[in-house]
Amino acid sequence: MKVRMLFTLAGTWLLQGLQAQDSTAIKAINANSLAAHISILASDAFEGRKPFTSGEDSAIKYIATQFKKMGLKPGNGDSYFQEVPMVAISSRPTGKLVIRGANGEVALQYLDDYVAGTRRAQPQVSVPSTGLVFAGYGIVAPEYGRNDYAGLDVKGKTVIVLINDPGFADSTLFKGRVMTYYGRWTYKFEEASRQGATGVIIIHETAAASYPWKVVRSGWSNSKLQLQTADNNKSRTAFEGWITQEAARKIFALAGVSPDVMQQARNKDFRPIDLHLQTSVVINNTIKKSTSHNVLAILPGAGRPQECVVYSAHWDHFGIGEPVKGDSIYNGAVDNATGTAGLLELAAAFTSLPQKPLRSILFLSVTGEEQGLLGSEYYVNHPVFSAAKTVADINLDVLNTFGRTRDVTVIGYGQSALDEYAQRAAARQGRITVPEANPEGGWFFRSDHFNFAKKGIPGLYIGPGTDAIGHEPGWGKEQIAAYNRLRYHSPADEFDPATWIMDGMVEDIRLLFDAGYTLSNESTFPQWKNGSEFKAYRK
Repeated sequence: MKVRMLFTLAGTWLLQGLQAQDSTAIKAINANSLAAHISILASDAFEGRKPFTSGEDSAIKYIATQFKKMGLKPGNGDSYFQEVPMVAISSRPTGKLVIRGANGEVALQYLDDYVAGTRRAQPQVSVPSTGLVFAGYGIVAPEYGRNDYAGLDVKGKTVIVLINDPGFADSTLFKGRVMTYYGRWTYKFEEASRQGATGVIIIHETAAASYPWKVVRSGWSNSKLQLQTADNNKSRTAFEGWITQEAARKIFALAGVSPDVMQQARNKDFRPIDLHLQTSVVINNTIKKSTSHNVLAILPGAGRPQECVVYSAHWDHFGIGEPVKGDSIYNGAVDNATGTAGLLELAAAFTSLPQKPLRSILFLSVTGEEQGLLGSEYYVNHPVFSAAKTVADINLDVLNTFGRTRDVTVIGYGQSALDEYAQRAAARQGRITVPEANPEGGWFFRSDHFNFAKKGIPGLYIGPGTDAIGHEPGWGKEQIAAYNRLRYHSPADEFDPATWIMDGMVEDIRLLFDAGYTLSNESTFPQWKNGSEFKAYRK
């Protein structure tokens, strides 16, 4: 393999870049080995790779075995595994959610009209009576002059809130169509807990959420995982849930309130509305405390091994769940057998180098992403390399299955200097980088690099390009939209070697190898850009 080498003053040889696409390392990332990994990880034998199941056992053993075969060091002392204590809570409300008011009542059907559960690890949660309040977007953001809870005491009450943030409805507010963390469902639940609410219900809307109701339904029909806490999550609201847009309209009609309040909530002068309605909730829980696992391996650096570049990908999916067209195995082929296979390909590429990079490389396959980025949250709070010594996280999640593109999407474009690393790597492939097409979806907050960002560590997260080679304009976007509409988080997300075109995936993974390889041989740390909410954390 041809490389250009620079002798540093410290007497260390620094690899400056791979000279050609036909190098040994680059060739280690190829369609055949990728497809082989995906076909195994997404097979029915792995039962959807849900934590706490035999599917987890199969997945983590497979990943660790591959790491060991490559000669990588165990990432957690003498083990390739990091234990992640979790609790699985299977919540089932007792029947319909009945909303009562002076003018009658509305009965909502479980799964069709609403979903509800609890983070509290106790056999039953019972709320005999709770008043309903519409709290707009449920946001407290002083930097944007926003407090949807102003003057509101929500103790004993249930807040109903909108998904996303006001910028989705009015581009002059917040960051416009670029969703902030205030727009994410996780934030809505966290803030309601901080305010002391008894319950919190999010109004679903497909465009604002960026996924249809069936995604909410399937996700909430299974048990949900949380990290174990000392108080069994009693500091959280008694219950959390979602309702459909139509259900919300019925509730507002019962309260004698115009549904226009959902549009009016964008205004800065919006104030919460007491709906003068009551409901009661009983949720029965099946609880299982157990331990899931992150899988991690290290390629020690040759010059500064105490510093590291992280490559991450989540191995988990939803396991066996609600049947759709007779199929109950949620295989998670695209999401995220592709990313996990890509992680293994990157490990193969780095171990093929004739000389190790200066910095260490940590290959991190995390658990619990589908349940709220749990494995990566646990890792950043129990790291192998401290945040101060972690250069960046390069995350792989949902890769391209429809062929080569002239572009590559950088999710969270504008956040950090990693944009330029991706841009230079793409240029070496004759490609360009572009921002995500629908930043209102909040994709930057929806995968594992986000937990690194909250610790001040920049994250590079790319998605498939849309300018597909050999196709008419718009065809690439249609493929992505079709996946999100028909296969995302459903049993239909299966590996299909007859229709998947692997060369686009290969090219994207090679781009990530290039970016990480460059970072691993530098002495500087990439920084957050001005305007990023994470810049202060790096300092």
